[in-house]
Amino acid sequence: MMKLYYKPGACSLASHIVLHELGLPHGVEKVDTAAKRTESGQDYTSINAKGVVPALELDGGEILTEGPAILQYLADSAGNEALAPKPGTIERARVQEVLNFTGTSLHAAFKPLFKPDSDETVKASARENVASNMEWLEGLLSDGRPFLTGSNFTVADAYAFVVASWAPRVGVALERWPNIQLFVQRVAERPAAAKAMKTEGLI
Repeated sequence: MMKLYYKPGACSLASHIVLHELGLPHGVEKVDTAAKRTESGQDYTSINAKGVVPALELDGGEILTEGPAILQYLADSAGNEALAPKPGTIERARVQEVLNFTGTSLHAAFKPLFKPDSDETVKASARENVASNMEWLEGLLSDGRPFLTGSNFTVADAYAFVVASWAPRVGVALERWPNIQLFVQRVAERPAAAKAMKTEGLI
């Protein structure tokens, strides 16, 4: 059985949601990323040398890291072309476009806001950076589509949902982007998201 190493509410929540979307049997173990220890007391760097979540232990014991890679692996290996369209199609490229943007731009913009040593000048700049990145997601949803790449919920939505939901925690009001606010509510209401968030103690 697969095992997901996670930190409550962190980007690993996206992988947790997709595991439930697919109905895949799995275990989970919480990680203290500051102490680099798992809940059972194991040195987490012996599992993932980068010391960050998520990490997914596969059935054969192999470890896969990096959220976007895990998300696509899960959907592809399960043959779910709604969550991750067929490679080589424009639909897949659009999903990867949003995954890459979320990881390299939006997620990165939030990082200074979670660092205890960031001063208010750094945080103010980071909030502006978050806002400018949120505008792109807002634009995608402005044509009335329910999800970021169209009518289907995909792995890209799982990741963007998690990162966008951090905004209120760091003093960025989601109300500024009504389409994103509705998107976050829509994803949060999915049974898979609710299961994952309940397991992580978020709801």
